[in-house]
Amino acid sequence: MPIRKIHVTGIVQGVGFRPFVYQIATRAKLHGWVVNTSAGVEIEIEGDTATLDDFLRALTHDKPPLARIDSINVVDLPTNGHERFDRFEIRESVALAGAFQPISPDISICPDCLRELFDPNDRRYLYPFINCTNCGPRFTIIEDIPYDRPKTTMKTFPMCDDCAREYHDPLNRRFHAQPVACPKCGPKVWLENNSQSQTADYVLRFTHHASRVTNHDAIAATQELLNDGAIVAIKGLGGFHLACDATNANAVSELRRRKLRVDKPFALMMPDLATVEQHCFVDADERALLESHERPIVLLHRRPDSLIADQVAPNNHFLGVMLPYTPLHYLLMNNSPSATSYQLSALVMTSGNLSEEPIASDNDDARERLSSLADAFLMHDRDIRTRCDDSVMRVLSVPLNVRSATENTEITEKTNQLNTENCSLNTVHRSLFTARRDYPLRRSRGYAPFPVHLPFDAPPMLATGAELKNTFCITRDRYAFLSHHIGDLENYETLKSFEDGVAHFERLFRAQPQLIAYDLHPNYLATRYALDRAERERVPAIGVQHHHAHIAACMVENGLSGERSVIGVAFDGTGYGDDGAIWGGEFLIADYRNYRRAFHLDYVPLPGGDKAVREPWRIALAWLHKAKIEWSNDLACVCAADEQTRHVVRNQIERSTNAPLTSSMGRLFDAVAALAGVRETVNYEAQAAIEFENQYSVISNQFSDQEDNYQLPITNSRTIDPIPMIQSVVADVRAGVTIGEISARFHGGVAAMVHDVCVTLREREELNEVALSGGVWQNMTLLAKTIELLQGDGFTVYIHRQVPTNDGGLALGQAAIAAKKFMI
Repeated sequence: MPIRKIHVTGIVQGVGFRPFVYQIATRAKLHGWVVNTSAGVEIEIEGDTATLDDFLRALTHDKPPLARIDSINVVDLPTNGHERFDRFEIRESVALAGAFQPISPDISICPDCLRELFDPNDRRYLYPFINCTNCGPRFTIIEDIPYDRPKTTMKTFPMCDDCAREYHDPLNRRFHAQPVACPKCGPKVWLENNSQSQTADYVLRFTHHASRVTNHDAIAATQELLNDGAIVAIKGLGGFHLACDATNANAVSELRRRKLRVDKPFALMMPDLATVEQHCFVDADERALLESHERPIVLLHRRPDSLIADQVAPNNHFLGVMLPYTPLHYLLMNNSPSATSYQLSALVMTSGNLSEEPIASDNDDARERLSSLADAFLMHDRDIRTRCDDSVMRVLSVPLNVRSATENTEITEKTNQLNTENCSLNTVHRSLFTARRDYPLRRSRGYAPFPVHLPFDAPPMLATGAELKNTFCITRDRYAFLSHHIGDLENYETLKSFEDGVAHFERLFRAQPQLIAYDLHPNYLATRYALDRAERERVPAIGVQHHHAHIAACMVENGLSGERSVIGVAFDGTGYGDDGAIWGGEFLIADYRNYRRAFHLDYVPLPGGDKAVREPWRIALAWLHKAKIEWSNDLACVCAADEQTRHVVRNQIERSTNAPLTSSMGRLFDAVAALAGVRETVNYEAQAAIEFENQYSVISNQFSDQEDNYQLPITNSRTIDPIPMIQSVVADVRAGVTIGEISARFHGGVAAMVHDVCVTLREREELNEVALSGGVWQNMTLLAKTIELLQGDGFTVYIHRQVPTNDGGLALGQAAIAAKKFMI
């Protein structure tokens, strides 16, 4: 009988792949074995040729829902002298030196476990850590590969006989589910009072005067506290959340005061879709994203009659909402048998940290760092190896005329699968196309560390990313492992989290970097880390221009080979330019190795440097000065400062003192928002631009024609001149035009300008593909208008679908550029 050796790579460990192989092999009466290795899954199998062919087809067509196969290599083995098999078996995992494999992200609780969680007859009834091979923690508990229990934080919990029986049964849903546990042998949950809090005596009322209560009593007491307006630190999958009742304005305001978070929106958790739809408008794609096994935070348009406290998202028409994704969340959001209060309809679930710090993930660390923030702690004793924030997504409002390489592969697989079902190709394309409108803003829990596939082989490499929204990237072969969200690298605590994450990824993926890529900004902590480490380890370090990296990241995830350049439109707030200025309104002709700056926004001084980012009125005054418009007191941006401060700002502009030049589109948004009177100062990134977009009103449809848009003409010096637009904004403000109309004309004008520049470059460069990247493209109004104009004129438009368009995706582009330059 023929014998075949099969090697499978991809997400094939911790997702029920071996029991799946066992079941299809034994059902077909095939003999052999399957084993996990550090390099993937190995199979040796014996049978007749037709049955073996059927087995191979089943591997791809019937694979477990969480498995993602990247490659299947099949070799026919000689039968003479080879081991003969009398059954099919699952063998013990094998560690291979230097080998690696992708690792599954954490997965939300599956329907089977959720049903058992609330089944009084199930032995895991109301157990907060129920899981199986189809759900539960993965990335946040793994310490090394292969993914086996002794190499996870579950190693300290020996299985009881019942759990061990399930764990070793290939036909059981919990076969080799590494976090498997039950109330008898697994992690425990408890509520403890914050003895350092001024509310300690208050909390004791809900714990029957005990400093700690456990299990169901802990969850019931937590519900009572939250219903009564308390703030509770809740340990979750990837770290602690700070939770309070989202309908209680006093509780939300108190959380803001303690957390030092003035206006930045809080994330919400709601128990089910019906509740979400009471508070938000939800379309079919948003509903699917909310219910996906990744369970991200999804930005949804708020209903006017929502009872969510306004303090959750001040001056914002959107709410960031997620559904429960762990058993503990479901228990908190449902009536507990021992609770006396009503079900919680919505909780604030914001990161457990002070502003700008990493999220707390260790119990002792939480007790120390969150003692001034929380009234009580809902703890558990399953350790978190890697902290991991919630992911944040939006849904695109317009379709695209292109698909990524990944989407095309999925369409091919789905088409092959459905050929026997008489399903037309167009139906397959349409169903997949409309289901993939998600647009990532933060890629972390549920997505990381799933790799992005490179369109070329890359050496083992580290790309250190940027300063804001930092992620890093490790490459091996055609895999780019983009990290979980690290945060803003502006303090020692976040730097240590970054360094720990890098070391962990290098160990997991057996990557010893042969080169290190970094941003050109000399003061970024990520840049300093890269240069120091490169010198210490004597490996090459390659600096990558910020906006080139943005465009390259977009090219990578769309599967572009780089043999042909694209028109790259990189709009963001800050990026170090080749001339030492602050870039951010860039049109590049780019491939992976090279780029050329074709057009850019005209420069304007940034009086006060970084201070102008926090005080947009300064940038508005700079544009008024450039446009030769008097600083008169009928403009809000002028009234934002006293006469002495304005005198200092004027001197900074005229003498070029502490006033670096910028071509940033993000700063132009800030300036116009300040001119229009939206906001003169900000307390979180892009606040002015976000609130300006929120002013875009239904009457804006009257101003969709080009003659109603503000004009940003192209000059002979290959710059875009915002002065005519600034003049028109000032005229509209003085004429009493509403902020909504100004917002509509501005967004329409910027989109029209992008279209006009791309048309010019198409004629000049003979290019028809446009890549949109950079943080400004998080503005869905601008993105939708720009895509519609470009696609309407025959352009192929590429946007981000796998990694964020902001600096959270930058490391991917750095890696691609450095790899290509290294391989010259």
